[in-house]
Amino acid sequence: MEADLEEIIAGGAIILDVRTKEEYAKEHMKGSLNVPLDEIHDGMSWLLKDVPIITCCASGNRSQTAKEILEANGYEKVYNGGAWNYLKNTKGVGACPVK
Repeated sequence: MEADLEEIIAGGAIILDVRTKEEYAKEHMKGSLNVPLDEIHDGMSWLLKDVPIITCCASGNRSQTAKEILEANGYEKVYNGGAWNYLKNTKGVGACPVK
């Protein structure tokens, strides 16, 4: 069963954009947080484990890697949202709760 990303976002999920800072600066989804994939371990010091996280990037590849890294480190509610510009068409915006 595929996750309903729109419902997860409406429930207060964090949208975690794992593209580079330069990619993010050009264009990004409103309400998203930028933690480049190569800095994902640093992000785990302040990301909450009990809040759903939807990862996104340009195509879905880096976001899948980020999802796997987060899950391997105890994050249970992680979803690969794929391309950020697909997610921007969903209703609502991401929340930004952090430690």
